[in-house]
Amino acid sequence: MAQCVQLVQEFIQDSFVPMVAVLCSEDAERVTRKNNLSFPELLRPFCRLTSEGHLRDPNNQVVVVKGLRISVTGINTRPPQSPELHRLLSQAVSVCQPPEGSPANVITAGDYDLNISATTPWFETYRENFLQSMPASEHEFLNHYLACMLVVSSREAVPTEQFLKLSQEQHQIQHSGEYTHPKWFIPNTLKYYVLLHDISEGDEQRADSVYEDMKQRYGTQGCYLLKINSRSGSTGADEQMPDPWSQYLHKTSIHNPVSATTSLQARNITTHKLLITIIRSDGVSETHPLQLDHPTDAGYPGNDASQSVNNVDETRPQKQASGTSHTSPTPRGTCLTLNDHDHIRQFIQEFTFRGLLPHIEKNIRQLNDQLVSRKGLSRSLFSATKKLFGGGKVPEKSIAELKNTAGLLYPSEAPELQIRKMADLCFLVQHYELAYNCYHTAKKDFLSDQAMLYAAGALEMAAVAAFLQSGAPRPYPAHYMDTAIQTYRDVCKNMLLAERCCLLSAEILKSQAKFSDAATLLIKMTSEDSDLRSALLLEQAAHCFINMRSPMMRKFAFHMILAGHRFSKAGQKRHALRCYSQALQVYKGKGWTLAEDHINFTIGRQSFTLRQPENAVAAFRHILINDSKQSAVQQAAFLREYLYVYKSMSQLSGDGSLPQLPLPCLHSSQTRVFFGHERRLAEGEKQAATHVTLEQEFDRDLSQLWRELEERVVSVANRGTVPITFQPSQCCLNSQTDNLRYPLAIVEEPIIVEVVFRNPLKVPLALSALSLLWKFTLKDFSNPQGGATGETISNEKETTALNDIIDTQVIPEFTISPEETKVARLKLLPHKTGELHVLGVVYNLGTGEVGNSSLAEDLMCVRGQQNLEIQGPRLNMTKEEKTSVRYGPDRRLDPIITPPMPLLEVFFINFPTGLLCGEIRKAWVEFVNVSAVPLTGLRVGSTHPEFFTFGSATSDLTPVTPTAAEHCSAYKTVAMPPSVATVSLVSPAAFGVTSGDQLVVTEIPLSRGVLGPGEALQIPLWLRGPDQEGVHEINFLFNYESTEKTAKLSHRVLRHTAFICASRSLSVRATASRSNTLHGRERETEEQQEAEEKNGSMLVFVDVENINTSEAGVREFHIVQVSSSSRQWRLHKCINPVGDKDSKLASRERGKLCFKATRCRTEEGGASSTHTCTKTLISTTPCADFFFRRGLHSEARRGGMSAGGASQMQRKSLTPQSWTDDGGTSIVKKCSEVELDIIVLWKAYVVEDNKQLILEGQLHVALQTIGKESCSLSQKEETQEMVLLKFKPDVPPPVSKPSLEQLSHLIKTCLHYPESYDHPFPQKSLCTVPVTLTLSNCSSAQVDVIVDLRHKTTSPESLEVHGSFSWLGQTQYKLQLQAQEVYKLFLKACFFQAGVYNLGTPRVFAKLAQTSAMCETSQQSAMPALIIINSI
Repeated sequence: MAQCVQLVQEFIQDSFVPMVAVLCSEDAERVTRKNNLSFPELLRPFCRLTSEGHLRDPNNQVVVVKGLRISVTGINTRPPQSPELHRLLSQAVSVCQPPEGSPANVITAGDYDLNISATTPWFETYRENFLQSMPASEHEFLNHYLACMLVVSSREAVPTEQFLKLSQEQHQIQHSGEYTHPKWFIPNTLKYYVLLHDISEGDEQRADSVYEDMKQRYGTQGCYLLKINSRSGSTGADEQMPDPWSQYLHKTSIHNPVSATTSLQARNITTHKLLITIIRSDGVSETHPLQLDHPTDAGYPGNDASQSVNNVDETRPQKQASGTSHTSPTPRGTCLTLNDHDHIRQFIQEFTFRGLLPHIEKNIRQLNDQLVSRKGLSRSLFSATKKLFGGGKVPEKSIAELKNTAGLLYPSEAPELQIRKMADLCFLVQHYELAYNCYHTAKKDFLSDQAMLYAAGALEMAAVAAFLQSGAPRPYPAHYMDTAIQTYRDVCKNMLLAERCCLLSAEILKSQAKFSDAATLLIKMTSEDSDLRSALLLEQAAHCFINMRSPMMRKFAFHMILAGHRFSKAGQKRHALRCYSQALQVYKGKGWTLAEDHINFTIGRQSFTLRQPENAVAAFRHILINDSKQSAVQQAAFLREYLYVYKSMSQLSGDGSLPQLPLPCLHSSQTRVFFGHERRLAEGEKQAATHVTLEQEFDRDLSQLWRELEERVVSVANRGTVPITFQPSQCCLNSQTDNLRYPLAIVEEPIIVEVVFRNPLKVPLALSALSLLWKFTLKDFSNPQGGATGETISNEKETTALNDIIDTQVIPEFTISPEETKVARLKLLPHKTGELHVLGVVYNLGTGEVGNSSLAEDLMCVRGQQNLEIQGPRLNMTKEEKTSVRYGPDRRLDPIITPPMPLLEVFFINFPTGLLCGEIRKAWVEFVNVSAVPLTGLRVGSTHPEFFTFGSATSDLTPVTPTAAEHCSAYKTVAMPPSVATVSLVSPAAFGVTSGDQLVVTEIPLSRGVLGPGEALQIPLWLRGPDQEGVHEINFLFNYESTEKTAKLSHRVLRHTAFICASRSLSVRATASRSNTLHGRERETEEQQEAEEKNGSMLVFVDVENINTSEAGVREFHIVQVSSSSRQWRLHKCINPVGDKDSKLASRERGKLCFKATRCRTEEGGASSTHTCTKTLISTTPCADFFFRRGLHSEARRGGMSAGGASQMQRKSLTPQSWTDDGGTSIVKKCSEVELDIIVLWKAYVVEDNKQLILEGQLHVALQTIGKESCSLSQKEETQEMVLLKFKPDVPPPVSKPSLEQLSHLIKTCLHYPESYDHPFPQKSLCTVPVTLTLSNCSSAQVDVIVDLRHKTTSPESLEVHGSFSWLGQTQYKLQLQAQEVYKLFLKACFFQAGVYNLGTPRVFAKLAQTSAMCETSQQSAMPALIIINSI
């Protein structure tokens, strides 16, 4: 049970007190009415004695009476009838509510932290009033009157006659037999004569004389002069006097929000009338018949008008409650002073000590003597009880064995009743030991007579007396109470007495910490006949469970739910709500979802009934927002209830602010914001730029790629530097983008906010009139000072009136299926510049059920909003941010509306989706300015700059339309004589290839540099298929600016992503071999021969293979032209094939081409072409464009750009003073470098739809090193192997040294000799032939050369084939050749016989002159030099 204000001993003592009746004359009542009080009400606050009283028991032992309280009531006070009793108790409980600011009791047990009320004052009020309203019964005397005060005013003409009249009236009421009520304790009732003197009006001397006469007549102990009204009511009205009557008679329910009248509640514990009148708005609880032990009758005195003054304490509060329900409380005791209070207190003390207690003591002795004489026992009942109960106990019969004798009545003179009467007297004066003995004796007698009502009463009081005995000589006999309760309830059918017994026993058990027994007892007393009683007892049982040593939380919550249910049935809505709310603390968040839903649903209903719509909405909201396990039907019921409550609350509130709706769930973090118009669809052959759409998923890597590409374009536009204020364009913002800055939107361009809704219920939701809720601050950005800030407006209350500022889209209907996640795209169109803040969404919420009528739909539809609150990213930069949890801002919903900007749309015409590798295709691009602002500075950047070109500035742009150019070749050709190699000088700058970023960014020429509003521009676009087969993603970024520079937005971009499927075409492999022959057969001028010997020549072998197998439509490829580009070499002559025919390659065929390449003169360097009939100008668009853009894709991916191709490589000539090992290595490398680019032009004949098409293309091969094969198809990079982590520093790499292969290319050798030589061997045995060995230094440094002629072939095969000969003269030559020097060494070979000989036996060793290490390396071996020696 909950904590109580009183101790259990005080509670029981105050429940059973001596009863005193009051009989007043009319004049005496008039005196007290000056204070707005009746005489019993006047005495009520002073009825508790502050000093101890004493009396002697029959054994002459002194009994001390402490804190005695008496009950003084009017003689005509009627106990309430059963229906009225129940109504008044219900009102008493309803009035008493927990105060708002009362301290709560926090109980912690396990995972539970419960915040519950520590006390239950409503239960104490109920218990107190219930015990006060107990009617007098025949089987006990505790509620019978012991004495009667006869009160007469001193202003009576003859007060003694009035006393006599009142005395006769009291005697008639008690002994005439006409009245069954009130009940009197003993026939010889104490009559106490009180002379009431009004000091303000009466004659004090006369009052004293009358009092002296009274003392002579009634004795000093039987009368008293009470002087009151020391002042008049008008004088001293401003003086504040204490009002001790307010706590008894005037209780205002300050904690009850229901409008109530002044409740006049009699706190006197012994009054028989519950003085509470309250007007309640939530109804009165149901009435249940409470049966008494005897039928009530109308036999009460005072039914006539003459006796109305003695029941005024009953009638007056009812009149006051009905007549002054809304007036201020009437002041009481206005004519009394503090001295008067003392007079009243002294009067009560005199009455009790000199009148009442001696009267009780005398009656105890008389009853004891009567019992002893009748029983024939000893003088003392103590000795009698010892003799009676000293031996064995008489076995008691069980309740089931006893017959129903509840109606048995004893005569008033029966000894059994005399024992009970004596026991009650002892109990009232706190002589509990004697009382227990008497109760025990009476219990035996009653049980033997089977008078069960009397026996139960004796058992009940025996148990209480045993508990109250000081020193506790015997334990509390709880079984007495259990038997009494069972007898009252089952045998006597008297629930009032059973309930009283239960309340007493439960309080006693609680004081002994027997909470489990107390809870069991309280639960047993619950029944269907009284919901109020059951609710209160169940609540107390719940408190018992939580106050145990090991609190039982779930039992507490379960019984609180039961109590709340019974409170609700009893009409106690507030207490029901409190019980459910306290039980929810246990079930909340513990997985008891169904129970939690039931509790919240009940709380919502009760709160709504009590006009607490906020609490009701919160409870229903909790049911709906969680993942409910309820059925669809139940969820629909919850939703309808919520909508009804919500609609009622909105009607009651009446304010303009829209409340928050719980449904559907709004995933704020997944909100996306798109700035700009939606993409236009393609029209015919026109393909619109893809740009950014809401259908695209966010890719972080792709976003970073676009950002880097935009930085490069902006850098080019700003002469190589990126501005500090650069902010990458973000057209679509989501949770993964950088939202720390305010996004920029353009006026007159839409803003689309994509909101994600989720319906957690199993029933559909119907949203209507769905739109965005925003706040906008007008701001003019045209002012250089930053703009003037205007007023802030919002569309929370007005919607259509603000469309001239921001046009807000409204979705009329938006249905979400059960458990569906659905996206809504809401549009805003700003017409003014300023700062916009999107706050949330506003909509009407309905049930979405099919078949609802329009009226029902209107009733079940409410309007509300949900806020879009997005949490920014976690900050983790500084130490303070790392050690705490801080989040940055997320500005995606706070765009700044900037002044107008140009808007570009791009369309691609005849743009292919598939190309052959290296295929050249011509397309067209259309640029349209769809805004009202002119556009300038149009540039395009791409991740694949080698894929497209707009041509050079000098290229011919005709034909000007795509249709006119439909069947034209992409190349520009001119007629040329066959097999003539031409040379042309080409500058890469003419084709836009100058520096790194310029390779990626191309400026698109505009007429007059501006594209006006509504204007369109079409320009050609050449495309070249990627060299690698597969699907390629090509990204274009178009960047443009406004002619009017604004501080907010410097540029705009348009993105386009194209996917090209590249198919196999040709594979070109090229190898360069150094030629050792000097022109012998072709007789040219000495100057030419000398120049060629100095410059040298080279053979270029080109293998072309048709690897196209997947394209069935390609019949064959034609090699149209082979061209070269280099600063040092040019293709001089086509050796194979001979003639000017095209090389045709069918599927999987391979062709081999051989060309002679010669070094260019210093002034030549450029592009040359050979093997052609019709000369294709490779120095014009698009051939030169794609050649200079070759290889940019990989370099652009790596982020670094090399300066041009092979033609742009810068050579460094190292002076001898700066030679190092590294320098030597580079010199040696350059000896074998070629730096020759081969361009192969081809045509492919394709049959498609029974039509033959001719496709054109070009492939590039870069020859870098002599003898090393190069291919047009780049080899796929091998996957990098896993590298082990190293914790030690790496050893510095050794100094790189030239490889043997590189050193073998330092010197080029060539033998000059006659092919045949005739010699007459018979005449001369030795044949001497002059041979010239030409040595050419291929490097740019001095080279030491050793020529060794001592070489002898050792292999027998070579001896057999070539024979043996000898060199004449020196066998070894040491030479030093300068850079690029050609040196001729004249030798003589000696032959001994005719035959075929190989002269290529000299060994040549070379090394760089300044190298310290003698690393001589054998130079390349010469081709077999065969000479025929003929004998003549």
